[in-house]
Amino acid sequence: MSSLLRYAAVGLCALLAVFLGGCNAQRSQEAFQLTDITGAQFARDFQLTDQYGKLRSLADFKGQVVAVFFGYTHCPDVCPTTLHDLAVVREGLGSDAQRMQVVFITVDPERDTQELMARYVPAFDASFLGMRGDAEATAKVAKEFKVYYQKQALAGGDYSMDHTAGSYIFDTAGRVRLFAQYGASATSMLHDVRLLLQETHSAVAAGSVALNFQKVKATLADSGRWLGVCICSQP
Repeated sequence: MSSLLRYAAVGLCALLAVFLGGCNAQRSQEAFQLTDITGAQFARDFQLTDQYGKLRSLADFKGQVVAVFFGYTHCPDVCPTTLHDLAVVREGLGSDAQRMQVVFITVDPERDTQELMARYVPAFDASFLGMRGDAEATAKVAKEFKVYYQKQALAGGDYSMDHTAGSYIFDTAGRVRLFAQYGASATSMLHDVRLLLQETHSAVAAGSVALNFQKVKATLADSGRWLGVCICSQP
């Protein structure tokens, strides 16, 4: 085996160990500020139409952190406040803003037409998407996300909607990870969205280092001189 290959093997082993150890240390030091629901067996997907008439699901946003909020356009306070805060979070990401998608799902499809959603939702941020379905589709997605909603009659024949106030946040692989209660600060949400994006950066970088290591290992194995310089594995 040439000295160059020996040095390459040892160097890559050391690099991989240091990199993975650094990532693990960072993960142990950084904690989510929102409610961590990683591994939850609900809020797995939706099939709804956006304000442009396109059928959407979570798979459409793979590679992005997705925030999903249920509400309605006639909501006087909770919904506009939450959408404003999510717009602040996206703006705070700077150059990573395009890696976050906000989805607003109406619980009032009777009044929230496609045309109304097209005017209302992008007013907070041009990238935001408003989703709607018929009564059956709305009930189905609300059940999947464990979201409560109920029509409440008002004087004069009008009505409001009681509904769960909070946002589900998905990682870039489409897995639900966090729940932001209504009132959670934009600062906390921004912190946690950044952590989710950092997970993606770390996974990509780790994969690249591991791939290079395997290439050198294969080269050494082909020469019949792989001596087990080190054994590197990611926990």
